[in-house]
Amino acid sequence: MSDPRILTIVLNYKTAQMTLDAAEAARTAMQGLPGEIVIVDNDSQDGSFETITAHVASAGWDNTRVIQSGHNGGFGAGNNVGIRAGLSDGSRPDYVYILNSDAFPKPDAIRVLYDHLNTTPTTGFAGSFIAGEDGVQHTTTFRFPSVWSELEGAIRFGPVSKLLKSYRVPRELTASAPVDWLAGASVMIRQDVLDEIGLFDETFFLYFEETDLCRRAQKAGHSVMFLADSVVTHLGSVSTGMKQWQRVPDYWFDSRWYYFAKNHGRAYAISATLLHLTGGSLHWLRCKLTGKRYGVAPHFLRTMAAHDFAAVFKSQRGQPVQARPQIGE
Repeated sequence: MSDPRILTIVLNYKTAQMTLDAAEAARTAMQGLPGEIVIVDNDSQDGSFETITAHVASAGWDNTRVIQSGHNGGFGAGNNVGIRAGLSDGSRPDYVYILNSDAFPKPDAIRVLYDHLNTTPTTGFAGSFIAGEDGVQHTTTFRFPSVWSELEGAIRFGPVSKLLKSYRVPRELTASAPVDWLAGASVMIRQDVLDEIGLFDETFFLYFEETDLCRRAQKAGHSVMFLADSVVTHLGSVSTGMKQWQRVPDYWFDSRWYYFAKNHGRAYAISATLLHLTGGSLHWLRCKLTGKRYGVAPHFLRTMAAHDFAAVFKSQRGQPVQARPQIGE
């Protein structure tokens, strides 16, 4: 029997050189492993596709392809293009490895994930330890969101957070452990699991798509593992421009609402929003009274209230609630 094969997908959006750097790091990390790399240009329309294609050809990168998505449907849709492309001989891979264009695996990072999936058949998803260029760990391991996590995250009050600590979404882990879901910067997935549960839900433009996919995998009986020995350096939010956000974009609110409504029902989504608004309002009031820094994006609560109020009535009329902006807008 041949060794399981990996399809590594690197999704590019207007960051051609960085994507090439990530792909080169992946090529190094895949040495000795059976598989291929596919770089998907997510309809950048800035010359990225041509630049990346020319470099791959001139550098003689074997087992590396560059393809066009033809439409920027977001993170999940772009990765789905790569998954559907499969291996260059038309066959399906055994594992799909998703790597952000601003993420750079250490030489053994991919092998650690690969070896774990080979030896642990109950694991459907395996994700890496993600750190910044300064070596400081990023939080990429999480619990599933809930109505109580919405209250805990919004109120920012120690006694409440202590009471609701088992619902807090971020998990600060330094040792390998099972988790509810992982950020998609560096994660390896069994193709058999994707065949069973489906690919990324393309209704999500950006954010919550990994949460939803991991939830579907766990409901089908497949565990999600964080592997601390698989180390990846991540710049973070380069394509999305999140670090420069002055206001949270509509597509974040779209994805949050859709996640709750899809997985728990509209009444639950409404409850989650009401608890978030309650907790956020109490946090705002406490900051006003004490002079503490508010630390929340401008107009966040009023935008959430207006967005989700509108989403309730749009869904009642059967209208879509998803906006489809371009990443980086």
